[in-house]
Amino acid sequence: MRIRRILAAVIATAALAGLGLTGAATAATAATAQGAPSVVSPSECRQGGGMPRIDLPGNPCVGGTHDGDTVD
Repeated sequence: MRIRRILAAVIATAALAGLGLTGAATAATAATAQGAPSVVSPSECRQGGGMPRIDLPGNPCVGGTHDGDTVD
């Protein structure tokens, strides 16, 4: 009977540790997805629904799916 309780505790601990690792991996993936802005062409900016603003510092794409990306 004691072995069953110990085994159940070990399994529960392993399951909780696995959930913790999954949460850490998800947080790392989210941070990577929000990384540095990419470089897009003016046509890619427009196709994504944005407006290339090469008159602003950093030449950003404003609006759309490429909002904040640098226009090259």
